[in-house]
Amino acid sequence: MQNEHGWFQAHAYRFEDGLSTFIVETPEETWQSAGIEGMSQEDGIAYCERLFALWLDGHRLISNAKHIRGAAIWIRFPRVICPHWVRWNRLQTPRGERDVPVVLMGDAAHTAHFSIGSGTKLALEDAIELARCLDGRRGDLRGALQHYEDVRSVEVLKIQNAARNSTEWFENVRRYANLEPEQFAYSLLTRSQRISHENLRLRDAAWLQGYEAWIAERAGAGPAPGAQAPLPMLTPFQARSVRLANRIVVSPMAMYSCVDGVPGEFHLVHLGARALGGAGLVMVEMTCTSPDARITPGCPGLWNDEQAGAFGRIVDFVHGNSAARIGIQLGHAGRKGSTQLGWQQMDHPLPEGNWPLLSASALPYLPGVSQTPRAMTRADMDRVREDFAAAARRAARAGFDWLELHCAHGYLLSSFISPLTNQRDDEYGGSLENRLRYPLEVFRAVRQAWPAELPMSVRISAHDWVEGGITADDAVEIARHFKAAGADMIDCSSGQVSPDQQPVYGRMYQTPFADRVRNEAGIATIAVGAIFEADHANGIIASGRADLCALARPHLADAAWTLREAARVGYRDVHWPDQYVAGKRQLETNFERAAMLAQLDIK
Repeated sequence: MQNEHGWFQAHAYRFEDGLSTFIVETPEETWQSAGIEGMSQEDGIAYCERLFALWLDGHRLISNAKHIRGAAIWIRFPRVICPHWVRWNRLQTPRGERDVPVVLMGDAAHTAHFSIGSGTKLALEDAIELARCLDGRRGDLRGALQHYEDVRSVEVLKIQNAARNSTEWFENVRRYANLEPEQFAYSLLTRSQRISHENLRLRDAAWLQGYEAWIAERAGAGPAPGAQAPLPMLTPFQARSVRLANRIVVSPMAMYSCVDGVPGEFHLVHLGARALGGAGLVMVEMTCTSPDARITPGCPGLWNDEQAGAFGRIVDFVHGNSAARIGIQLGHAGRKGSTQLGWQQMDHPLPEGNWPLLSASALPYLPGVSQTPRAMTRADMDRVREDFAAAARRAARAGFDWLELHCAHGYLLSSFISPLTNQRDDEYGGSLENRLRYPLEVFRAVRQAWPAELPMSVRISAHDWVEGGITADDAVEIARHFKAAGADMIDCSSGQVSPDQQPVYGRMYQTPFADRVRNEAGIATIAVGAIFEADHANGIIASGRADLCALARPHLADAAWTLREAARVGYRDVHWPDQYVAGKRQLETNFERAAMLAQLDIK
């Protein structure tokens, strides 16, 4: 519910005939704007009755805390995270001095936001597991209690992560307020990430099929009457003149397999196989704009015509043999350059033959190990900017469909953006606006050199995972600046800026950054990071959290990831290369047989 002060929501559920719990929740700034802080308890309740009058239908709200005065009835939800649930105390007992445990269960050990309704469930499951452990390890009390803590802590962490996701969704309802009602409902249903796309199919297949048809229609791929709608990840996507067949991207991944920056047979096979494997967009790894811009001696480059010709051969293969589009990512290694290949000592300098490095400031990546870069002068900036523009022109001549500017992971342009790596005291340091000045200058030069009808994305580190570094709030502002400069999409990665980073990993762990940027900055995004199932990608696209999903490691393990996942979830209407169609039928049959056997096992 939105009024002139902001958003309010009610969490209501019946606990007995005629009575329901009714919890009103709102962001603090809205609470303050509405003046609730100065209201009596009675006035605050009356305010909520007016807010939700349409849904209360004349019923009154009843306080269960009459003893609390004024606005003290409003609280912040207490998120309890306890690393240890058992405390041993040395006590004097009738049988002498003994170690006696205190064991925590339920809300004493952990809390989960009421929006997922799991508090009572968690407490009961704690009690059941504790009883099971005590019964199964008679005579070993310490072992039983340790097993209880070990087993339950994992399950509780899963629930608490889901609760955190749900809490953040409700804390930021205004972020999703502009979604169409159908998509808003889907976003609400899947907010915790515990209920996935395929889980919704189990709960209400007819509703989900209708929603998939709605998504497909919005993408210009509505199914014919009676036909199955494409999965959200298989709907097309339009960016300027380029139409991608689906939403799956082969993420740019360093292969360290070029000689003098020239891609050879390996890259032809590597990129060609993934194009044949069904992805809508195949991205070449970070391609360097000059010899001294390379991460390693094995990195590709686009500073001469020989390299452009070699890339042209790969582009021609992709265009001639698949439905995929192919893009290139341009970047400069900055202070992370002149290092060994990825399977040697990653991020460590070459044993010999190192080249000088540039960065925003003279700070080594690994203190005491890495070479110290030179802080860029204005002349350096001019040269590097022109190198980027020249590489963009070569990329266009090679026939690439898409260009991405690498402003992430601690490389040169990223080193200007992050306050951890930019300690300049001129107009390129200090405020975020100043730190973005040079990356935006390079972006504009590349955008001018790159054909106007072709799309251009920017990869950013949306969080440095280090105190004092870039945060998700900054990422939204960064995206707004690149959008204003003409970017079509923001590729939302994170980290790799500082060796001191402390990332919080998990399934789709970077997708919240893509969600925030898309729905707050108003620009299309690419989600990347620990996306490895069709269920992940379908949920991300269907909920409006991102427009494309980039997968790296899954494509290293399976070049045909898109085709395999479509077959696994039972979607048949997907294009396979003519040469591989017999394999399509076999794969679909295998998955159908496995599903039938699984049903027999269940029965």
